[in-house]
Amino acid sequence: MNQADKAQRFRALHEAPAAFVVGNAWDAGSARLLAGAGFVALATSSGATAGVLGRRDGALSRDEALACAHAVSEACDVPVSGDLENGFGHEPSQVAETIRLAAASGLVGGSIEDFSGEALYPVDQALLRIEAAVQAARALPFHFTLTARCENFLRGNPNLDDTIARLQAFERAGADVLMAPGLPDLDAARRVCAALKKPFNFMAGIRGKSFSVAELQAVGVKRISLATSLYRAAMTALADAAREVQSGGTFQYLDRTLGTPDLYRALKV
Repeated sequence: MNQADKAQRFRALHEAPAAFVVGNAWDAGSARLLAGAGFVALATSSGATAGVLGRRDGALSRDEALACAHAVSEACDVPVSGDLENGFGHEPSQVAETIRLAAASGLVGGSIEDFSGEALYPVDQALLRIEAAVQAARALPFHFTLTARCENFLRGNPNLDDTIARLQAFERAGADVLMAPGLPDLDAARRVCAALKKPFNFMAGIRGKSFSVAELQAVGVKRISLATSLYRAAMTALADAAREVQSGGTFQYLDRTLGTPDLYRALKV
């Protein structure tokens, strides 16, 4: 599919009756494996991309994030949305430029946060930034699915009423999808979904705060993303294998790994 086809496919997934899951990739290989495993759409993960570079989440430059986005988009034939953090700038004009560059990298969607890297933006400033992102997205020759994120529950302000108010403001500004990572339970997800008219993305990947697709669909969630959890699963396997070799001098981890031919088949190379 070309980019316009992918964009239309991504939009259609949000309009279909059932909820769907996006797999969060961090490079071309993980993108190919996840697409081959049956994920109908993918997304990048700022945390996973930073981890590949040996850094903490939030330490990526815009160029680095978009290079990953390009690699993931080019590697697979499914729609890819980008984790664009705060748009890599505080000013609305910087956010708009990030949306334009994200589209040029091959993405058909992306998310913008209301967290500066140090604090939550005041709601008026956060709204101006989303409005700029919407304007940039609508100027593109295809439908770029813009996700507006409220970071309250990850950034020390677990206020559900304020979260809903921010998401509703972003919805009115024209965001296509709303997101609030870190919601504590299904009742909170139900309340958020009931307060919105547009699709809500639930972020799975936090212990004790992740639920089945069926449970999330039942409370109104449309899209489910996995954040850094797949990357962490891969790194956990690496850490376990390294620990076995170093502490025991054995190689039993090999019994749990894909053989090289199977890996190549999974990667379709």
